[in-house]
Amino acid sequence: MSEPLVIIGNGMAAAKLVEELNARSLGRYAVCVIGDEPRLAYNRVLLSSVLAREVSQGDIELKSADWWRAHGVTLLYGYRAISIDPDIRRVRLANGATLPFAKLVLATGSKAIRLNVPGMDMPGVVTFRDLSDVASMEQASKTHKQAAVIGGGLLGLEAAYGLAKAGMQVSVIHLMDRLMERQLDAHASSMLKAAVEAKGIAVHLSAETAAIKGERHASKVLLKDGRAIDADLVVVAAGIRANSDLAATAGLDINRGIVVDDHMQTSRADIYAIGECAEHRGACYGLVEPAYEQARVLAAHLSGGKASYQGSVLATNLKVSGVNVYSAGDFMGAPGTENIVLSDPGLGSYKKLVLKDGRLVGAVLFGDTVDGLWYSELIKTGAPVGAMRSDLVFGRALAERAVTKPATPKPLLPKTLAA
Repeated sequence: MSEPLVIIGNGMAAAKLVEELNARSLGRYAVCVIGDEPRLAYNRVLLSSVLAREVSQGDIELKSADWWRAHGVTLLYGYRAISIDPDIRRVRLANGATLPFAKLVLATGSKAIRLNVPGMDMPGVVTFRDLSDVASMEQASKTHKQAAVIGGGLLGLEAAYGLAKAGMQVSVIHLMDRLMERQLDAHASSMLKAAVEAKGIAVHLSAETAAIKGERHASKVLLKDGRAIDADLVVVAAGIRANSDLAATAGLDINRGIVVDDHMQTSRADIYAIGECAEHRGACYGLVEPAYEQARVLAAHLSGGKASYQGSVLATNLKVSGVNVYSAGDFMGAPGTENIVLSDPGLGSYKKLVLKDGRLVGAVLFGDTVDGLWYSELIKTGAPVGAMRSDLVFGRALAERAVTKPATPKPLLPKTLAA
């Protein structure tokens, strides 16, 4: 008889876990997935593309309803779990129903941080995390003209791009002195700023939000330095926080996220956590690839394997207004590292590779990001790159060809000279 496995959260991490479980141990578990959003799991990475009308909502669905049915998954979307009793192994839903479990996986994701400033709850102020947020922004773009995005990180720039494509005048307000400071070095960030501004998006750096003003609706953002940015739509993309409230009802250990070990198990046996809600070795990852890596490890563990999660090499891929940006690993360069830089301002291209002890440990790419995944793989595996060092910055094709080309044969000398 199949063991009941309940997964709370119907996002990208949950969908990947179900996919991996079906590939490894089909029939071992009776899987039930609970999601409070009233729709099938979708690709959140493409939310800005939906906002920009480059793709439709249907295009970003991860799996069809038929796929879930065909794989024997009970899918309860539009249902909210409100508590967990780990002693009797039951999950309580908001409608009063309870579900039993032998194994429980929390894939509850994260929520947007709302700044603690006056006016944050005013009409016209939204966050950017899900399709309902996109719907609110789309509706606002039909009647509103000026948008301010608070946050110049990955999500903020994606929101700004989508709103600009929707026809709004957009300003980005960022607390730090450069855009995407967690993913880019100063040079790449300055190139990104110039590229974003060339698309008509205003960028305000070192700008701290003091308040949002308006009579019955947001009309401007006030900065602590006295400036006022006109905006009848304010999008808050200033960071995320792990959704751990449900885990607290089960008495699980929580720091920044739900604390897990190398098997993704929480402080209670048979209860696991993956994705943005999980904290592993002090790190919470807000990106898709680490969530997928965790899902693969957990699927292997639940299928009787010996896989363990050792953490992820962070990699960020961004495309805004035709601008490609990629970074991975220690792109800033810790003490003891060396940099290889290739910059072509005319082509709008910049590459910085960071090496340590003959191995690639970090990379920043701007413009030409074709080899981003290859560089990330070199970082992950720790493969020696000394043999291709002089060609590494020129990309995979040239670097690997330089390593594999046959050695030039030595000329045969006459016997008299050879002697």
